[in-house]
Amino acid sequence: MIASIEGKLVQLDDGKALVQVGSIGYEIMLAGYCVSELAGRIGTDIQLCTTQYYEGSPGGGNLIPRIVGFLSRAEREFFQSYTSVKGMGTKKALKSLSMPIATIAAAVENGDEKILGTLPGIGKRMSQQIIAQLRGKLGTFAAEAEAAVRGGSPFESFETEALEILIAWGEKRSEAIELIEAARAKHPDITTAEDIVPVVYRLKQGIEI
Repeated sequence: MIASIEGKLVQLDDGKALVQVGSIGYEIMLAGYCVSELAGRIGTDIQLCTTQYYEGSPGGGNLIPRIVGFLSRAEREFFQSYTSVKGMGTKKALKSLSMPIATIAAAVENGDEKILGTLPGIGKRMSQQIIAQLRGKLGTFAAEAEAAVRGGSPFESFETEALEILIAWGEKRSEAIELIEAARAKHPDITTAEDIVPVVYRLKQGIEI
């Protein structure tokens, strides 16, 4: 499998890009948010994390290999989870991802059918299906979006782990994120979930000010 491609972006169309690597030009399928991010970069070198799939019917004997590109490995991981939803094929998924992945993940974690329903090709029924299958599994991606809304920096892995612990213990997601950010600001040397969670509860109880 081709896992990444680095080369010159020579063409960018609706849903695809042409990347020149040496004497070979690769046609890469892209989600809408990727096309927006790459707009204005034609003629410059870019790097995409990629995955592959075959388009067509195995019974028809006409399978066409396709390459799908993402801006990061994390986005590729999200896509793999997203396409695991029943009824969500690769082409449908790419068409629907018109918003940043972190925003979509946050909508899933918050059970926000309204936002998901605005995605191209995603109606109420599919929104419910996405939430039912993926809610609770996209915390890492959602935390990035929610921190950005507050002007904070993206969560590190141990902070995401702490967030999942706090939610499992009954804390509301939005309040847990605020408390983790406050704890991080007071103790920037903390690097594990085991250390930051007690600080969060001390802050919540007003013991640590």
